[in-house]
Amino acid sequence: MDTVRLGIVGLGNMGKTHLATIRAGKIEGLKVTSLCESVGALPALNEGESGFTDVNEMIHSGRIDAILICTPHYSHTTIGIEALKSGLHVLVEKPISVHKADCERLIAAHTDKKKIFAAMFQMRTNSVFKKVKNIIDSGELGEIRRVNWETSNWFRTNYYYATGGWRGTWKGEGGGVLMNQCPHNLDLFQWMFGMPQRVRGFCQFGRFHDIEVEDDVTAVLMYDSGLTATWITSTGEWPGRNCLDITGEQGRLTVNDGARIHFQRNRVPMSKFCRETDAAFATPETWQMDIPVEAGGGAHTEILQNFTNAILKNEKLLSPAEEGIHSVELANSILLSTWKDATIHLPMDSAEYERILQDKSDSSTFVKKTVVPKASADDFAKSFR
Repeated sequence: MDTVRLGIVGLGNMGKTHLATIRAGKIEGLKVTSLCESVGALPALNEGESGFTDVNEMIHSGRIDAILICTPHYSHTTIGIEALKSGLHVLVEKPISVHKADCERLIAAHTDKKKIFAAMFQMRTNSVFKKVKNIIDSGELGEIRRVNWETSNWFRTNYYYATGGWRGTWKGEGGGVLMNQCPHNLDLFQWMFGMPQRVRGFCQFGRFHDIEVEDDVTAVLMYDSGLTATWITSTGEWPGRNCLDITGEQGRLTVNDGARIHFQRNRVPMSKFCRETDAAFATPETWQMDIPVEAGGGAHTEILQNFTNAILKNEKLLSPAEEGIHSVELANSILLSTWKDATIHLPMDSAEYERILQDKSDSSTFVKKTVVPKASADDFAKSFR
């Protein structure tokens, strides 16, 4: 095989974005041969492309070697399982599933390890966060003591929720800011720092919007090593900010707006200085430095190329789908902690969470106000995310 034949299911904002990238010839060795959309209209088909309204027909059509899943969250699991069992390579948009139990089912379906199974965590290609991970992994920052990350720059309006019929509900979306806006941030968090052992979440539901899911979140993540982390996010605050603070023995690393890294470096590790100095109010000498980082990163294009290269050339995956369970478990545990008003120990009970989420979906009396988008076609496309 020298070309991977790809089918895309879900032609909302992200599906159309990936389609345009591939059609433009930006991914070597990857060609779209099939499109599937069961809700809206299919885009115009190019020569050699087939259109479907039933994803199972596309999966079993014999026209594709791989599938890119860009549908609403709940269907990631069912479509992914069918595709894997049918022998296709699979690339799934974030999150890989709505809850941990579905992640476990989806991952269990990946029995043929010759088939590539990846997730669209394109922020792992971001040069700033790659540099931060390198600094942590190299030991340059020393043992990590505390992490604070605020991502309150996800501001959304009521109109945003009203133009997406599936958004803002337990049944349609399975969550709010944790499930829609923050999977990338949560993936980066566990990618850089690993998974905590205990989680205490404080979520507020419909605080800023006419929705029933969480739109304001504060969480405390605790590790057996003594590391503690706070996580804050919201879709209802503006001006918002994206600020990551990492305190280690060798100083403090600050990442602003996912674009700039500042390092306040201790000449002597803080614990060593604390134990050995004979001055009551002394502090370690600290050097201020900005860390140079090359601009950008390959984003979606790099993930698509890596997925293709993994199929054709056995290239190592940047974002294996199996790792997608971690960001989902973090999101689930923050919600579960709020619902139970208790600290959740990880690994969490996936069956308990699934049961509570199903009860919330089944018992919901929430009536969502919806509107037909009156703006541009581009705005309508964005309503799918």
